[in-house]
Amino acid sequence: MPSLPSSFFHMVPLFSLLLFSFMIRYGTAQGPPSPDYYPSSKISPVSFGEGFRNLWGPQHQRLDQDSLTIWLDTTSGSGFKSLHSYRSGYFGAAVKLQPGYTAGVITSFYLSNNQDYPGNHDEIDIEFLGTTPDKPYVLQTNVYIRGSGDGNVIGREMRFHLWFDPTEDFHNYAILWEPSEIIFLVDDVPIRRYPRKSDATFPTREMYVYGSIWDASSWATEDGKYKADYKYQPFIGRYKNFKLEGCTNEDSTSCQPPSPSPSGYGSLSPQQFAAMQWIQNNYLVYDYCHDPRRDHTLTPEC
Repeated sequence: MPSLPSSFFHMVPLFSLLLFSFMIRYGTAQGPPSPDYYPSSKISPVSFGEGFRNLWGPQHQRLDQDSLTIWLDTTSGSGFKSLHSYRSGYFGAAVKLQPGYTAGVITSFYLSNNQDYPGNHDEIDIEFLGTTPDKPYVLQTNVYIRGSGDGNVIGREMRFHLWFDPTEDFHNYAILWEPSEIIFLVDDVPIRRYPRKSDATFPTREMYVYGSIWDASSWATEDGKYKADYKYQPFIGRYKNFKLEGCTNEDSTSCQPPSPSPSGYGSLSPQQFAAMQWIQNNYLVYDYCHDPRRDHTLTPEC
């Protein structure tokens, strides 16, 4: 066998680095590149009763061991609320969505203080917008600050398709709300980072954690083109693996929420940023900052 030139061995590390960069940038056919850090693994789950209570539609809520089922039909939807309010933290749940025709129906997991500040509330949303059988679900993330979700609504929506079928199994969805940023995660992969650029564009007041299923036919599916059709009822949302770890008003001011990344990084790590960029390059379907129909003087963070 002929010997290989010494220059070949010097090229091997360079080739490995290029291959690694390619994988980070482009991911795989199965999904995004690994974020190399998994915040949910640092947090223990809580049972529904330990962290939440029914808020409305109790007859449309069923608890089976560690799994909560809520549903919508012609009589009612259902919603639940955390026992405590938080001023920062990690809030997550595994959710499984209903297949088939779900247009007009929203299944949600979100933070809000609308009951404490009616007409002037803050909100951080993960919402699954129902769909028709030939199209994928849309995951909508949104942030409202001090009444921007009341009256003359000023949303900060970013919407995504998913790289898997959310009706086939449970997947983990989470909001990590820190004093300096909000991170939205799907199966521990960051899909959106909303930084605190000013006090006027960032929620700072304590919020509760909610989940619900309800009829939003006026706007949920293709701006209201497709409505909820109750011949397909009940519309079902399933939740489990609840995770709540944050700072309440009872905690000292030194309380810190869980970190979104490995120690040594002030925000996301380079691997997490690369995974988030891959998601946004491949699965982002709407960004309010790039919508020419919007008045961006109302969203100065853009």
